[in-house]
Amino acid sequence: MIRDQARLDALLAEVRAWVREVAIPAEERVEAEDAIPPEIVADMAARGFFGWSIPEAYGGAGLTMEELARGAMELSQAATAFRARVGTNTGIGSEALVADGTEEQKSRFLPRLASGAATGCLALSEEAAGSEATALQTTARREGDVYVLDGEKRFITNAPIADLFTVLARTDPETPGARGISAFIVERETPGLSVGPAYKKMGQAGSPVSEITFENCPVPAANLIGNTEGVGFRTTMKVLNKQRIHLAALCVGPAIRMLDEAVAHARRRKQFAKPIAEFQLVQALIADCQAEIHAARALVLETARKRDAGEDVALEASICKYFCSEMCGRVADRAVQVFGGAGYVADYAPIERLYRDARLFRLYEGTSQIHQLNIARLTLKT
Repeated sequence: MIRDQARLDALLAEVRAWVREVAIPAEERVEAEDAIPPEIVADMAARGFFGWSIPEAYGGAGLTMEELARGAMELSQAATAFRARVGTNTGIGSEALVADGTEEQKSRFLPRLASGAATGCLALSEEAAGSEATALQTTARREGDVYVLDGEKRFITNAPIADLFTVLARTDPETPGARGISAFIVERETPGLSVGPAYKKMGQAGSPVSEITFENCPVPAANLIGNTEGVGFRTTMKVLNKQRIHLAALCVGPAIRMLDEAVAHARRRKQFAKPIAEFQLVQALIADCQAEIHAARALVLETARKRDAGEDVALEASICKYFCSEMCGRVADRAVQVFGGAGYVADYAPIERLYRDARLFRLYEGTSQIHQLNIARLTLKT
């Protein structure tokens, strides 16, 4: 659903210009320093990028799912680190509060996330709880007016720079599975919370990911999201269904960028006295990329509109994440092929870095294999 076409067009035009004039020229610096320069983060905050999906009542832009998807497709045409820097605030780091937080919790935390004054993250995954998220072992026991958290989380995007952690923990150790899990907002200064060093990763430089440890960590009972125990996993699934559409859109943007880079190279590069773009087998690579990008974009926008209309999109969201992440991987591979040896060498082209960045899309927010199982389960259930 698009609320105001002119307003959305202005936002998309601003993002498109920012990506080309600010973000893309800074990509090599981000790669070298493994961090986004502070002045660029401040610029993103000033432009409201951190608050896209947060309701206007709390200082955000209140974008609908379709509007958010369109914005994500533009922003993600720059290196993944830029959208990841704001992505937890516009997604998994704020959505639990938006979905099920109390009014007091929303008023207290969402304006900080919307302005970029605070960075959020979702602390769900553990050593034994990845694809099987309900197997988490972090505990939260009630002691008076606090919950005491103990456990470890891993693979947490933006944890090294986060100020607010949405943490899933088991409040009822006697109840297995999802029913005993609750969600909390934990502030960084809380005693007993420690964040590990950022991982060394295959790609996505500038997007810090690390482990988190809770050791006798006292969290105010007022920070239990929704003031209700045992519904944290249900809240998280609301978050993840929206985030899967969001992430699918974030896979379309890099594919567009890689195709643009491949087409430009094919027009410049000459062999046998003519541009390689004139060779039919190169054209076939380009055609396959273009067709899949168009299919993915249409799928994401159709699903976004259904969610905006209030429909249950659990199946479609899973299809989006599966198809678009796999599509992006195929586009990345073809783009390297178009570049040939230059695509494998970082000195000659950005496609080497973009290829490495794209590999993670098929792993987080549910691996492709988990989504295949989920799609089949939901299909057979109908």
